Amino acid sequence: MDTTIRLTCREVEVLQLLARGCTYIQLGERLGMSVHTVESHVKNIYRKLNVHSARAAVWRATELRLLTESQESQLASQEVS
Repeated sequence: MDTTIRLTCREVEVLQLLARGCTYIQLGERLGMSVHTVESHVKNIYRKLNVHSARAAVWRATELRLLTESQESQLASQEVS
């Protein structure tokens, strides 16, 4: 049985912004999607990581090394542009 957790690129983007403390509205604005779509991505992330909160999702993703420093650096450079 494959126990590898696979997040889509979009789910990783959402998770990175959640880690930075963005609200769903801010996430939607930054990623160009509706709040409803953000909620869908968050729900999928929670299900895949088997958690029930943003804090737990970020902690679990960090523990599993799904959020890397290079991804964080890439996100930071996008915010400056």
